[in-house]
Amino acid sequence: MRKILLSFLFTGLLVFVFGGLIAQTVDISAEVRPRYEFRHGYKTLFPDDAKPASFISQRTRLNGYFANDNFKVFLSLQDVRVWGDVNQLNTKDINGFSVHQAWAQLKLSDFLQLKVGRQEIIYDDHRIFGSVGWAQQARSHDAAIFKFLFNNKHQLDFGFALNAMKASLTKVAYTNNNYKAIQWLHYHIDFNKSGLSILFLNNGLAYDADTSAAVYDEKVSYSQTIGGRYSMKGDDVKFNIAAYYQGGKNRMHHDLSAMYFGGNVSFHMVKNFAFGLGFEYLSGTSSKDKSDPDKKDKSFTPFYGTNHKFNGWMDYFYVGNHGGNVGLIDVFLPLKLKVEKVTFALIPHYLMTAAQLSMPVDADNWKDYGSGLGTEIDFSVGYQLSKSVNIMAGYSQMLATETMQALKYADNATGEFYKNNNNWAWVMLTFKPTFYSK
Repeated sequence: MRKILLSFLFTGLLVFVFGGLIAQTVDISAEVRPRYEFRHGYKTLFPDDAKPASFISQRTRLNGYFANDNFKVFLSLQDVRVWGDVNQLNTKDINGFSVHQAWAQLKLSDFLQLKVGRQEIIYDDHRIFGSVGWAQQARSHDAAIFKFLFNNKHQLDFGFALNAMKASLTKVAYTNNNYKAIQWLHYHIDFNKSGLSILFLNNGLAYDADTSAAVYDEKVSYSQTIGGRYSMKGDDVKFNIAAYYQGGKNRMHHDLSAMYFGGNVSFHMVKNFAFGLGFEYLSGTSSKDKSDPDKKDKSFTPFYGTNHKFNGWMDYFYVGNHGGNVGLIDVFLPLKLKVEKVTFALIPHYLMTAAQLSMPVDADNWKDYGSGLGTEIDFSVGYQLSKSVNIMAGYSQMLATETMQALKYADNATGEFYKNNNNWAWVMLTFKPTFYSK
């Protein structure tokens, strides 16, 4: 780690000294982001016999960007840790240092560029591809993207990735919880105050083709996601709507047929105040169908999106959980107010299952639960101290139902954790200094 950091700093010094001779643009910046969290029902209902978690995590980044007429290069090194997770005289970090981004973008012609390397991939509202910036580690991909820049209103991306466990002489089974291979197309066109995006994603996940054999027999199961998003930004009203279909095969190589539909409208008729109404439907598979391997999988998966942004900040859904389940319906009412440098946000969510949730009573009978999962209320306040310094705090409360109990605790469906005080609070400081820019 020390050698890499010294190399990065030495390279930055050379760029600083000679940048005016060889470059058009040079930026060296950083980010320091400590965050305190109090978890008493975050991600799942808080059990009776537990105590809440309280900790401080931190993300530290050092970023370097270089661009001239022919190519661009970006490097982002990061350290992620929880305060106190190693001894003070430590020799090895638990999470620690990593390369978050390391990409180069080559200009092949006036309308075509190639971006290769480790990179964040963000499209539209982050629903299918997003950076997951809330997570201290965030998300990045090892990928290549051909970028067709027809003009300032039209852009087409063709991207692909091929993952492996290591460089080897013979095939090594891919066991990481990533895709084995993906290809995608994303097209976006801007109109005067609106825009339209179309996405096609061919997502390949490794699976064991013969689970009865002692040796792992790796195959790749492909699903296809296709759909689009339309957005309009007026002076007083902003609106967007999106729809996607998923077909092909799921991770277990079973037939897949799933749908997504979402949209929201927000009104900005009063200065510095906005309110709106939103809706999301992510199809799911009923509990009875899920128990039958011959039934089609109807559960939609927002594969690589910033899921913390959606369906409540307490991350009960699609943030490392709820995949391949009964789906979700989310009706939400966002309210935002800005007073000089202070921004307030209040977002209540009413959450329901999209498919029937049931629990087996015995070999022949099931108990059906109602669709209502509960109400989550998210509140945050942010203060912009300066251009480079921001402080934010938030509080979320989950008012759950017995259906949420059955969903989150299948082995204790009759429990009453949903009656507990399920909440989450946090405070976060973000420093983003720019050391050099030319």
